[in-house]
Amino acid sequence: MKFKPILIILIVLILLIILIQNTKVVDVQLLFWKISMSRVILLLLTFLAGIITGFIVSSLFRKYRIEKK
Repeated sequence: MKFKPILIILIVLILLIILIQNTKVVDVQLLFWKISMSRVILLLLTFLAGIITGFIVSSLFRKYRIEKK
């Protein structure tokens, strides 16, 4: 079996364990806004923001390397 699918499955399992254990409601304050939400939702939003940021940065670096050649 290839390494990448095993790594993805492992990351998803670890993420699920972390999410199941963090169900408490927390207050999130960003500048002037204060929001109460489940810690699970906060972790998911943070995880998705990281994935999107990584995708954008990766595509920009790939585009820059192609244009530089």
